[in-house]
Amino acid sequence: MRAKDAVGQYGERVAAQRLAEAGMDVLVRNWRCRHGEIDILARDGDCLVVCEVKTRRSTSAGTPAEAVTPDKVRRLGELAQEWLKTRPDVQPAAIRFDVVAVTPAPRGAAHVEHLRGVL
Repeated sequence: MRAKDAVGQYGERVAAQRLAEAGMDVLVRNWRCRHGEIDILARDGDCLVVCEVKTRRSTSAGTPAEAVTPDKVRRLGELAQEWLKTRPDVQPAAIRFDVVAVTPAPRGAAHVEHLRGVL
């Protein structure tokens, strides 16, 4: 496994744990279709949360959240609609787009920032 992939998987584990600790139900991680991938889909009450996880080992090239581009936002919206088509049993009252930015620490816990409804 490449170091970049390992860092990304670590960030997704940390993000899923943080969402669960915040009282959300993580429905699925790494949902893929032919158009792309959603890192995490979760339920926060009657709201479907589409979560993009960005992990960076440092902020020298910007914060992890700054890596979420307008094109990525557009694609996430399209992917959320695709996922909902596969799950007619899920009828959320609303859809929210969150970003969880993870920066691993050399020692101890990673720095985690959960940005709700930012996309």
